Amino acid sequence: MTGIVLRPAQPTDAGATGAILSAFAIGTDWMPRIHTAAEDIGFAGMMIERGWVHVAETDGDVTGFIACADAEIQALYVASNMCGRGIGSALLQQVQSQATRLSLWTFQANTRAQQFYKRHGFKEVARTDGARNDEKLPDMRMLWTKEGT
Repeated sequence: MTGIVLRPAQPTDAGATGAILSAFAIGTDWMPRIHTAAEDIGFAGMMIERGWVHVAETDGDVTGFIACADAEIQALYVASNMCGRGIGSALLQQVQSQATRLSLWTFQANTRAQQFYKRHGFKEVARTDGARNDEKLPDMRMLWTKEGT
């Protein structure tokens, strides 16, 4: 495996990023499947069109992506076969290097994501019962602030 290349997403990346999103939903037992694969690709395409997305490439393949808008991380996903290789960290650190504050929502059931974000300096600031998200799953808000700000 060669190094990880980070770059702004292009419209042609919608298929790969949407597939990563779909694979997470399909492969996660606590996640209800509420969108089709086509809808996931369309959602990824919309985020790319808005300029929110950066992708990670490994050996020429898109292996992860992050979507960030107005200091709010909308999505951070890594292909399941590439987890644990620093891809998510590289994407998050790139966004952190350009920000003084970031926030995000993650599901309470997603303990792996919570641990990841805590390792990167995020702190829990709120919890909800999930009534306001599409999946209707309890979630939590996390916040990161750059040291010294």
